[in-house]
Amino acid sequence: MTEQKPEERIHNFNEVPYGFTPEEAQAEAGRCLQCKNAPCRNGCPVEVDIPGFIERIKDGDFSGAARKLKETNSLPAICGRVCPQEDQCEKVCVLGVKGEPVAIGTLERFAADWEMKHPSDSPAPPEAPERAKVAVIGAGPAGLTAAADLARFGYQVTIFEALHQPGGVLTYGIPEFRLPKEIVNLEVKNVTGMGVDLQLDQVVGSTITIDQLFDDGFRAIFIGTGAGLPRFMGIPGENLNGVYSANEYLTRVNLMKAYLFPEYDTPVIKGKKVCVIGGGNVAMDSARTALRMGADEVTIVYRRTRKEAPARVEEVHHAGEEGVIFKFLTLPLRYLDNGSGWVDGMECQEMKLGEPDESGRRRPLPIEGSEFMIDCDLVVVAIGNSPNPLLPRATPGLKLGRKGNIEIDPETGQTSLPGIFAGGDIATGAATVIEAMGAGKRAARGIDAYLRTLAPSALTLKNKDVENKKR
Repeated sequence: MTEQKPEERIHNFNEVPYGFTPEEAQAEAGRCLQCKNAPCRNGCPVEVDIPGFIERIKDGDFSGAARKLKETNSLPAICGRVCPQEDQCEKVCVLGVKGEPVAIGTLERFAADWEMKHPSDSPAPPEAPERAKVAVIGAGPAGLTAAADLARFGYQVTIFEALHQPGGVLTYGIPEFRLPKEIVNLEVKNVTGMGVDLQLDQVVGSTITIDQLFDDGFRAIFIGTGAGLPRFMGIPGENLNGVYSANEYLTRVNLMKAYLFPEYDTPVIKGKKVCVIGGGNVAMDSARTALRMGADEVTIVYRRTRKEAPARVEEVHHAGEEGVIFKFLTLPLRYLDNGSGWVDGMECQEMKLGEPDESGRRRPLPIEGSEFMIDCDLVVVAIGNSPNPLLPRATPGLKLGRKGNIEIDPETGQTSLPGIFAGGDIATGAATVIEAMGAGKRAARGIDAYLRTLAPSALTLKNKDVENKKR
């Protein structure tokens, strides 16, 4: 794909890659071998018929390609932008054995974007039958996917979202230059267009409880509240002004539009020398955001090497092009106070790699006597998140893991409580968008199977609900 030039894009929040033209898309689709065993399909967490949609692009049937995608993927324009295809479908592409794999993700983006620009080509969704009510808590990738699939099964679905905008991490976590909010809003609109009711500013576990949802006639509930609890290192100086969690920093800039302050009311500290702690996609997003917010110098500090960093190759590449500095094998020890309660530096230690740990990556070990200082006036800590604790704490009997995640049957999403299912980051801890979507899809099937085991009346709306629906 052609892209914005680095020297231009660091001064705006516009999307970086431009996407394929129709001619480029057809040429790339023509490379697909249409393998009978389709290993790429087996590598897709949401079970997309990859050869099927690519063949339609090759034939010029772009709307047909989008329809084929949406048979199993409710958020294709999002997946085409942020899904780590290089570690999933493209990783097992036969062409990748001796050369470049087919650009499956970019083709997915192309087909989904084509449909958004040509909505008249898309058939209207059929009217859903009057089946039971199911609640989905959280309008992130897991919740949106579960809701869409449940609507396809014919259930009356209501999503309860705590924030004032839907999308979850798609909206508050991923920057505009990587995933435009317009794309998220259009994908959400497609889900609500299937008959899904979206209730915003509803904090389940606070303003309403799980028991109240059951009392209101919901026969099953899916929890997809994500991993919204930021982690810190527990080192001296973390409470200084100018030290942000990546959650707060990116939420202020992305969802609350702090980059338009004072036009929007949310302020954010704009550092000149910024350090970002971590090596994942969130760290790359934070570093690239800081550049666009006017930083003179942005440094990513990561305790392992580039090889062990979990960030996508594309994100590291873009960050490097834009001038982000990388300090690998470096561990922060403490943040320095300027005397007025603000951070103005960081003491670090050089590291070396030892034997692999439980993650399979080589464990970083400190090098004695290697301490050194880095100047900084803003720090963003992006070392991961824990499951959102609000709802689990407010739901007695819900079995949790030692890290606060909801324990589930991985095939069905069933929790320890009957009728309550969960999936995505709330169950696994922070993972990828596509993995959360796959969990939502499995849970939707699990909910359908669960409701079918109950009395026949459990599959239909109660008389009162039918009357309300008709009104």
